[in-house]
Amino acid sequence: MHCLRIKTITAVALAAMLAANAAFAQAASRQAASKQTALKPSTPTSAQPAQLLAFVDDYARQHDFSGSVLIVQHGKPRLARQYGLANRAFAIRNDASTKYKIASITKAFTAVLILQLHEQGRLDLDAPMRRYLPDYRGSGGDRVSVRQLLNHTSGLVNFDQVTDAAQAIRSGLPNYQLPHTARQLLDDYCSGDLVHAPGAKFDYNNCDYIALGQIVERIYGQSYEQVLRERIVDPLGLKDTGMLHQRDIVAGLADSYFRRDDSKALTPDLPAYPENWYAAGAMYSTPVDLARFADAWFGGRLIGDKALAAMIAPGLDDYGFGVWSYPVRIDGRSYHAVKRPGRIMGAQAQLYRIVEAELTVVVLANTDATDLDEFVARIGKQALSKQAAEGRASDKHASDKPATD
Repeated sequence: MHCLRIKTITAVALAAMLAANAAFAQAASRQAASKQTALKPSTPTSAQPAQLLAFVDDYARQHDFSGSVLIVQHGKPRLARQYGLANRAFAIRNDASTKYKIASITKAFTAVLILQLHEQGRLDLDAPMRRYLPDYRGSGGDRVSVRQLLNHTSGLVNFDQVTDAAQAIRSGLPNYQLPHTARQLLDDYCSGDLVHAPGAKFDYNNCDYIALGQIVERIYGQSYEQVLRERIVDPLGLKDTGMLHQRDIVAGLADSYFRRDDSKALTPDLPAYPENWYAAGAMYSTPVDLARFADAWFGGRLIGDKALAAMIAPGLDDYGFGVWSYPVRIDGRSYHAVKRPGRIMGAQAQLYRIVEAELTVVVLANTDATDLDEFVARIGKQALSKQAAEGRASDKHASDKPATD
């Protein structure tokens, strides 16, 4: 849980004006669709197996899902569905072109960039972080390795202190209320004393990936965003993927909403500077782009087999480099599942890969009303099961959901 915008009447008014104009423009172009009910899905295609389609539709309806689902296997789509509203004020529906905040799926992109540097011989995973960030002033500079940043065992102080929506409503989001450069984030929030010995335990922490983003910038001599574009986004043709900035209006980006504990009503996300998530969570994308990224990532077009094996090898808490990695059983067969969730207030995202089956499931949501961990695990089981799946998938991480990721 993170994020905020400058607290001036002028900034808020301007943002509201721009958002309203953008929403009216979208409403004009989608006026027919906007009259539909919030959970009416897109029109099915003949390529979508009836059983899988029925499961996804039923789950979406029963769990108030708002967002998009895409299932791709062997590089070919098996199912694509959209539900709910991208903008609730103007009743604009989510559709096939809707973009979403993908939160910590950004970490998978960052880990790939780091492993590319390793493959180029420009970075040693076991070198201390100070080798690449000589000005880093935290106590772990000479003790924490790049590998420990990747797998969240660094011991760096946790960047995020707000753990749920109720706390955010009461106290705000201190690290996101004002704009910061990435270097300021590292210096101001990620440079204190270590909270535990490096490598001693898993501690999910955005500071690790803020530091990794700064390492990418230092080695390439370019901004993280520019490297991301040149090394991944442009080569793969990810035309609907990029970095969020508070100053920008991203055409087709879904607004996100979180459920208040006091009223149980959906409310717009708190205002924020999304760029403060930086290399840990500042990206937006679409299901199609994320499936294309996954196929390239697992297909050897971004990193080689050895780097991929290192990235998805489960360590403490079954975490590899930027992803969780663990076995699942479907119809008595064992598979290797790789999962990258993301969540920022109402924005939720899941990128799920069953390696042997070359199956990718992407679920992106613009509310927190639905448990996406369970949803994506059950979709994976249903997609590979020979019979209709009943009950929960045998995925031991089906309920894993860090409070802030």
